[in-house]
Amino acid sequence: MIKYTEDHEWINVDGDIATVGITPHAQDALGDVVFVDLPSVGSTLAQKEVAGVVESVKAAADVYMPISGEVTEVNEALRDDPSLANTDPLGAGWFFKVKLSDKSQLDALMDETSYTTFSATA
Repeated sequence: MIKYTEDHEWINVDGDIATVGITPHAQDALGDVVFVDLPSVGSTLAQKEVAGVVESVKAAADVYMPISGEVTEVNEALRDDPSLANTDPLGAGWFFKVKLSDKSQLDALMDETSYTTFSATA
């Protein structure tokens, strides 16, 4: 199940673990990604807390936690090749994985249809 935030992050939930990244809309707006700052494995972050930063040739933007939880893994390949956020934002360009602490927070996030409508006007 993939959900989306108003800050243009996506979260793909598989059991108690979710993978997080930025949406194609976000990477289009940013342009060529040149650097990512990822959270520390083991850190516990609240929903909407800044989890990292993505920098492009145009701008820098915070990456927010779509849901509260503990970071269990970060995408080291993305650190080595930040352009993965551009070339495959919903796949190889993922940012981090998190163990969910409150699944009910997912209810407030958008599904793909809602996000597509939202991002068309964002």
